[in-house]
Amino acid sequence: MNEMVLKFPAKSENEVFARNAVAAFALPLNPSLSELSDVKTAVSEAVTNCIVHGYRGGEGWITVTCRTDGVRLEVEISDEGRGIRDIKKALEPFYTTLPSEERSGMGFTIMQTFMTEFSVESTEGAGTKVRMCKDFTVKAERNVG
Repeated sequence: MNEMVLKFPAKSENEVFARNAVAAFALPLNPSLSELSDVKTAVSEAVTNCIVHGYRGGEGWITVTCRTDGVRLEVEISDEGRGIRDIKKALEPFYTTLPSEERSGMGFTIMQTFMTEFSVESTEGAGTKVRMCKDFTVKAERNVG
C-alpha cells in the first residue's frame, strides 16, 4: 500500500498540478495511456468542481488523497466549501447550478464514466468529498506469466 496526500489552494492553476501529481502517483500501476487519461480527466473534473462550485471562485483549500495497492488507485478529493444541497439532482447529467457560466453539468457523469467506482458525500455549508477508484486488475492479470 502506498499513499499520498496533497493540500493546495483552490485556484484554477492548481488543477493541472493535481491531475499531473495523481497521474505520476498512478504510474507504478502500469496504466495504459487511455487509462491514465481517464484518471487525469476525472481528477480535473473533481478539482474544478471544488473551485467553481465549492468555493465559487473564493478562497479555500482542496485536499487530494491517493492510495494504491498494486492493482487499484483510490482517489479522494475534498473541499470545505458550500456543499451540495441535493446530491441526487447534482448527479443528473446536464444539471448545473451555474447555467449563466455555460457549465455543461457533465462533471460527475464524466467521473462516473471514466472511473471504476465513484461516490460523493456532501454537507451543505461544510464541503464535499468525491471518492473514485480505478482498477487495473485486468491489465495486471494479462501481464502475469
